[in-house]
Amino acid sequence: MREDYKSGFVAIIGRPNVGKSTLMNHLIGQKIAITSRKAQTTRNKIQTVYTCECGQIVFLDTPGIHKAKNKLGEYMVNVASRTFKDADVILWLVEPGTQVGPGDRHIAEQLKNCKLPVILVINKVDTVKKEEVAGFIETYRKLIDFADIVPASALRAQNLDTVIDCIFKYLPYGPQFYDEDTITDQPQRQIVAELIREKALRTLDEEIPHGIAVTIDTMKERPDGRIVDIEATIICERDSHKGIIIGKQGAMLKKIGSAARFEIERMLEQKVNLKLWVKVKKDWRDSDYLIKNFGYDKKEI
Repeated sequence: MREDYKSGFVAIIGRPNVGKSTLMNHLIGQKIAITSRKAQTTRNKIQTVYTCECGQIVFLDTPGIHKAKNKLGEYMVNVASRTFKDADVILWLVEPGTQVGPGDRHIAEQLKNCKLPVILVINKVDTVKKEEVAGFIETYRKLIDFADIVPASALRAQNLDTVIDCIFKYLPYGPQFYDEDTITDQPQRQIVAELIREKALRTLDEEIPHGIAVTIDTMKERPDGRIVDIEATIICERDSHKGIIIGKQGAMLKKIGSAARFEIERMLEQKVNLKLWVKVKKDWRDSDYLIKNFGYDKKEI
């Protein structure tokens, strides 16, 4: 390994729905974290890997930092906060604005005593006028002492090279943690479950999505290797929600399944036979046992 090779861990933080997962997906060039316009999409810390000639960046994408309303919410906030301890650099995403909201002020308070370099990324600058960006930078500059401030657009992949360059400036010298072809430590089944949950988030009404989880019951490749058979269950909290998820004559469930199958086939590069079921587990988000059972790390609860 070269002496000038750099490697380290970067925590991506920010309020819910600010574009953290979109940024990470674009930086590594493949979809790993699910995205949705609905807040609190990411529930686990997702570890992905960016490798180039200069070095290796291990991204820790976290749930949005917010006020917890139930045990699942507490779990998500714990995951985000504990990620600070694993990181070498913090990448804080915010949206363009001339005023700093209470959510971002709460994050700034947590970062004031942080001894790590904090890079501020003002995301979604494609949605504002170029001449306004300097004002947004000045607004946020007053919060804490940032190592760097970078305006960017994760969705449009604008200025992401600058984001990478800034990260490498503050990473320590060290060896590779992962092989060059590794892009995530997420188990394949977990990514498949998250892709199904993303399609449900995008398809269903506002009041349902945060009350759903997805479990993979079976995932087997056929002997000829051409098709992967997957059976998955969508868990919801109410009988009334189950009816909405299934839809009239199963139309909603088919819509979710069709969209999910397309994404899963792209990821696996194989044909997929996907069967979806729906089960009710009342108030599962307030059950430590069920939260663990549905794949969330018990150490974070």
